[in-house]
Amino acid sequence: MQALRLLALDEQDLGIVSAHVQDGVLKVGDIEWLPGEKRLILPMNRFVWEKKRGWFAIEHERRRAVLSFDRVLSVTSAAIDRTQADDVLSLLAIRFLPSDAPAGTIELDFAAGATMRLGVECIEARLADIGGAWRAGSMPRHD
Repeated sequence: MQALRLLALDEQDLGIVSAHVQDGVLKVGDIEWLPGEKRLILPMNRFVWEKKRGWFAIEHERRRAVLSFDRVLSVTSAAIDRTQADDVLSLLAIRFLPSDAPAGTIELDFAAGATMRLGVECIEARLADIGGAWRAGSMPRHD
């Protein structure tokens, strides 16, 4: 399977990226905010939802990937303790809340009520597999 590379420049594109990173897991200490470059970087282990599956027991897969956002003006978070670098976050969804088009807020929703909000000039997100794929013990399930 080829490495996934996606670029999001509008709300519809961002929805596609969101679907591919659903249930991605990352450590708090790996999140990198570069205000001088207006960039937020989130290295993660993403669940490979796009891998074709059959009827019976299938091998599920995770891959090492990087999700990055450019043109970011501000980053705020709730229920994320940046001093706990080893805490693991599970990404559930990404959405865009427009304000003064094309500007707005990109919201990243994590399990257990944790969130990050990115004030952005416009939507510019990238998702890229960077290598390292392994068998996942199970497929994530949600209530």
